[in-house]
Amino acid sequence: MDSADNPITFPQRALAVRRAAARLCVLLGWAPVHEVPLPNGRRADILALRPDGGFVCIEVKSGLRDFLTDQKWPDYREFSDALYFAVDADFPQHLLPEDAGLIVAVDLTAELVREAPPHPLPGSRRRALLQRLAMLAATRLALLEDPGAAAELRTALRVE
Repeated sequence: MDSADNPITFPQRALAVRRAAARLCVLLGWAPVHEVPLPNGRRADILALRPDGGFVCIEVKSGLRDFLTDQKWPDYREFSDALYFAVDADFPQHLLPEDAGLIVAVDLTAELVREAPPHPLPGSRRRALLQRLAMLAATRLALLEDPGAAAELRTALRVE
């Protein structure tokens, strides 16, 4: 069966774009973390820490419908120094806002097509975001090493 008989689904496309964008982050020296809950109730697809201490938020779009129906992306600006969209090569890039960077994914690789204009975070928000990211990443790493602790952690988080 060829790929025409088994088309890629939107969740599969989003996952492929996210993986390629995260690989690009690593190549750029950024530390990406997936699915980061933000203080405003939103969830960043990728929040990456740059070597200079700045934060990059990457909003992954699986297709045009995803972009047109999910207009929450402006809310990510208040928790990043730069905002990027990550899309696949078939996405109509001219529809994306010019005041955001652009990452285009093809298969397992991605290319930084347009730099994002900077909008620096206030120092206090940067410190709080750094702590949030470090706690999330460290907890996820600990759960990878001890999967049995996941239930205990969920219980503890409900109490707090």
